Amino acid sequence: MAEQGPSPVLFFDTINAYQRTEALRAAIELDLFTRIAAGERTAEQLAAACQASPRGIRILANYLTTLGFLRKSKEQYELTGDAEVFLNRKSPAYLGGTLEFLLTPQLKESFQHLTAAVRRGGTAVSDEGTVSHDNPIWVAFARAMAPMMQLPARMLVDRVGGDRERPIRVLDVAAGHGIFGVSIAERYPHAHITALDWPNVLAVATENAKRAGVAERHVLRPGSAFEVDWGGPYDLVLLTNFFHHFDLATCRDLASRAYAALAPGGRAITLEFIPDEDRLNPPSTASFALTMLATTAHGDAYTFAEYQQIFQKAGFLRSELFALPPTAQQAVISYK
Repeated sequence: MAEQGPSPVLFFDTINAYQRTEALRAAIELDLFTRIAAGERTAEQLAAACQASPRGIRILANYLTTLGFLRKSKEQYELTGDAEVFLNRKSPAYLGGTLEFLLTPQLKESFQHLTAAVRRGGTAVSDEGTVSHDNPIWVAFARAMAPMMQLPARMLVDRVGGDRERPIRVLDVAAGHGIFGVSIAERYPHAHITALDWPNVLAVATENAKRAGVAERHVLRPGSAFEVDWGGPYDLVLLTNFFHHFDLATCRDLASRAYAALAPGGRAITLEFIPDEDRLNPPSTASFALTMLATTAHGDAYTFAEYQQIFQKAGFLRSELFALPPTAQQAVISYK
């Protein structure tokens, strides 16, 4: 077989990738996936249900089929397994709401200035990017991203272990939506959660704690993680999706704060995008570094070796790495 020569396909697929984003956004806004799940299968049926033109629905649905979100048999469409779980509004794992955060103008603007960010070595839209003081983008994050975090939260709770009836004191740093602390409180009926974050963000965490029926064991510590006293001692300190916003020196400071807040024998549980040492794999994990380049001044996707150093210098005895498939994230458990 002759060797295949150079092809411009990758170039065109990449330069036109925004079209995939907008097609998915349009389908979510039209509630196309939910309509298909409800039994509307042809372009004409879907057009009537979505209040759209049959031609428009046909072209959009065919495009989504080529992407892998739909399957088509003759002239009828059906959902793939992923679309059924994540794009059907009736599903408890529905992710359509994440568009409120993932497609916010602030994030998109950061990538529109990526050339300048590469030259600068950090975000080009402001001095601090998304980690600026009490940035309202994190309220949007807390409201939009909670469903996406349900699965990793359950997987982290599985790593807590021990007697479910024992009391546990937990500090949830940069709690955001609060799902990680709330999930522990749901699994451990004697767990007491302290959620630390900006006041406006903590309002969302409080809503989620009330919805889960654990509000009486969920208290707030409002303010910046760099300024307020973390309190303690705690049995667990949760550091979920926080380190990647900062440089290594700042990460070491946060790890030291966690060490000081923990009781003897306590653990810090970190959730992060942690690539292999080559910083290329897994691709969905390693590529997160570009998001940090575009949106933060100093953030990155750190390797496990770097996290080992971060926690070792803070005084922790050892750290262990755990994959969390099918998510793109990994967990690090560090022992005091």
